[in-house]
Amino acid sequence: MLKKVITVGLLGGIVLTTWTLLINGVFRFQANIDMKRIETEYQVYDILKEHITEPGRYIFNPELTSEGRYPDGEPVFSVLNGGVGHESAGKFMLVGLGVFFLAPIIATWMLSLASRRTLSSYPRKVLFFAAIGLLIAIFTDLTNFGIGSYPVKDAIKFASVHFISWTIVGIVVAARIQPEHTD
Repeated sequence: MLKKVITVGLLGGIVLTTWTLLINGVFRFQANIDMKRIETEYQVYDILKEHITEPGRYIFNPELTSEGRYPDGEPVFSVLNGGVGHESAGKFMLVGLGVFFLAPIIATWMLSLASRRTLSSYPRKVLFFAAIGLLIAIFTDLTNFGIGSYPVKDAIKFASVHFISWTIVGIVVAARIQPEHTD
């Protein structure tokens, strides 16, 4: 069964990678949210480079009012400095690719340990993967909104894509994982 789990999990990784390349590479989903440009980008970049020298997330609040409060309706900005440049993109893509294959293998292994009743039902197996996508969406995407993070609509978009991604992986994996025969 281990060989089957790894093989089917790798297939799930191929599906997850293909879907992500399609949604982000062709339709530029994440780039349209995370890589918005401003007209004065290079001037802002020079100021940030001069003043933000350590990796981390930085929050920029408006000046306090005379009462010592933040003024209502004024934006809060966040800047993330990961501490690396474009030359590191290839290395990080390899790590990400490894995760894209490891996660479906682990999920397929978890499914293989499910009850015979679950393993005998295609919809239940798909639901198993959809539930994983829902957990990822709730605990990573839907909690990543608000002051210094994403607007709510973008967090919901990310959550929807993760849920759909894992449901698609489940559709493929569910067709190939069956309960073991007992004699």
